[in-house]
Amino acid sequence: MAESESGADKSEEPTEKRLRESREKGQIARSKELNTLAVTLGGFGGLLAFGGSLGNAMLNIMRGNFALPREVIMDERSMALWLAASGQLALEALFPLFVLLLIAAVIGPIALGGWLFSAEAMAPKASRMNPLAGLKRMFSVQALVELLKALAKFTLVLLVGIVVLSAWQDDLLAIAHEPLESAIMHAAIVVGWSALWMSCGLILIAAVDVPFQLWSNKQKLMMTKQEVRDEYKDSEGKPEVKQRIRQLQREMAERRMMQAVPEADVVITNPTHFAVALKYDPAKGSAPVLLAKGGDFTALKIREIANEHRVMVLESPALARAVFYSTELDQEIPAGLYLAVAQVLAYVYQLRQYQAGKGKRPGPLPDLPIPPDLRRDE
Repeated sequence: MAESESGADKSEEPTEKRLRESREKGQIARSKELNTLAVTLGGFGGLLAFGGSLGNAMLNIMRGNFALPREVIMDERSMALWLAASGQLALEALFPLFVLLLIAAVIGPIALGGWLFSAEAMAPKASRMNPLAGLKRMFSVQALVELLKALAKFTLVLLVGIVVLSAWQDDLLAIAHEPLESAIMHAAIVVGWSALWMSCGLILIAAVDVPFQLWSNKQKLMMTKQEVRDEYKDSEGKPEVKQRIRQLQREMAERRMMQAVPEADVVITNPTHFAVALKYDPAKGSAPVLLAKGGDFTALKIREIANEHRVMVLESPALARAVFYSTELDQEIPAGLYLAVAQVLAYVYQLRQYQAGKGKRPGPLPDLPIPPDLRRDE
């Protein structure tokens, strides 16, 4: 199990934030052996694929340069032009191979870790020039692994080379007795296949190195429990700060709610545990809206503000509980409570008419129809 600099065990998987930051810094799994394998296979595979055209180009260049006319040999300017023409022929023959090598050089790195361009990883760092840090890297586990890989590559390629050369021994001896043109083509084939087989020996090294690099990179990104907690606090906020923010939000919402109580048409109470303030605007033609609600101390405060501003306060425990539990602030009451609230508003209207001396005193508030699905008992 990996350990941090403080000695704590890195037992936690890296978080998404840690993985994202590591990619931004260029700290992802890369395998040099996979890159080498891709380039060598691409290069020697291309040598086999384009060996015929390369051999013909070499023959043409050699035939032309070994049979120069006398006037060309005696003219220094012609020699330069002849050299330029030979170079152009060589470049044209090598161009497909160069393109294949370029593609292999790009595919190798992105095959493990994907495409990544990190300006931060390219920025110069003074720590990389520290001799002590360099000595530490030289005698680290990573350096030992790289040394073992180098020895394994050398040994493996040597063994494969011996086997391949033994298999092509007769062809190598036969090349010495062939005409020049066929000898060049034959030699290109032998070299191409021999190099390709020796490159295939690197597959074993890459097959071991890729899982190791993935494991090594994951170990570097592992986190301690404290690091996970600290990251959570940084991203989500400290619990005490979040609690304080929620408290301030509740206080602000409560202040706005209390400011809306004077605009209510009626406040319905439990009578002590709950209080809800409702307003109905006939001009809008919608259902009554809940302006404020609360329990215990908040309910008491709603009743006090209602009394100060002469808002009608009525007791209806069942309706008060039903509205409290079924309706959010600034939302319309549910359709199941329309009839009950309509009766309350009608009663409030009659009571106000009586207080203004324009009607008879209404009787007690009748039992209100509360649907069973909206009825809440304490």
